[in-house]
Amino acid sequence: MKALITGVNGFVGDYLSKYLIEQGYTVYGTVIEDNVIMENVNIKKMNLLNHEEVMETIKSIKPDQIYHLAGQSAVGLSWKEPTLTMNVNINGTINLLDAVRENNIGTKVLIIGSSDEYGVIKPEDCPINEEHKLNPSSPYAISKMTQEEVAKLYINSYKMNLIMVRAFNHIGPMQSKNFVVSDFASKVAEIEKGAEPIIRVGNLQAYRDFTDVRDIVKGYAMLMENGTIGELYNIGSGNAYKIQDILDILLSLSNTKITVEIDPDKLRPSDVPIVQCDNSKIKSHINWVPQYDIKNTLKDTLDYWRNM
Repeated sequence: MKALITGVNGFVGDYLSKYLIEQGYTVYGTVIEDNVIMENVNIKKMNLLNHEEVMETIKSIKPDQIYHLAGQSAVGLSWKEPTLTMNVNINGTINLLDAVRENNIGTKVLIIGSSDEYGVIKPEDCPINEEHKLNPSSPYAISKMTQEEVAKLYINSYKMNLIMVRAFNHIGPMQSKNFVVSDFASKVAEIEKGAEPIIRVGNLQAYRDFTDVRDIVKGYAMLMENGTIGELYNIGSGNAYKIQDILDILLSLSNTKITVEIDPDKLRPSDVPIVQCDNSKIKSHINWVPQYDIKNTLKDTLDYWRNM
């Protein structure tokens, strides 16, 4: 079985490639940079916006499965570069689906969206299920919503084998410091090595649905095996964790005395108070259940930064 992962050298792609290799897949991966080497992954340089490159990649590999991870995934950057975000996430997806369609190979494709598509969520609406009205509040979220609409069009018009998933927050070792858990963990590790023993934070009162990335990639693979073509699934732990509690756990894992200070520059007035996933659909359809305990995930993340 040949699996192609677009954006294979990203945070999720690295875990997904390892998981699929363990399951016996031959794994191919696309990257946009030069000189990327990943163990047991057949690397192919490809720009999603170059129609000819995408066509040639799909024609040469003829993958049985495509996990479409590549794209512009930073919400902050999407405000600075909205045109780039729309181009990569929408037009890049169209190029990919057209390449599959025109090569007539029947590849199964997982289109990976985001819980950001739901926008500002009222606490009384949580947990959020797949039928909840979308209200995207950033260029990134709009691009992901539109990506889904493109997928639905290709399912209905061309009978393509597409499955869609909206991923809630996922965390773990190797995630960049741009995300709150890695930001906290990296700062604790730096303080343990002699940095100023102060962590400056924003809003700690928000609740977020965090899932270990290793559970997420297993869910993606299970969706490819047993998910229903044309369906859309939420994937998340189903638990809402207070950011304050996440930080407290990380601090408890350190023997160093650390002071926490509120930084007004990090406070966002529009912060959504709570995000919680209703994962009952994915559980009932494919029996996916998260295995990693949040405390173990946080310890693994902290240990990763300690070893950097």
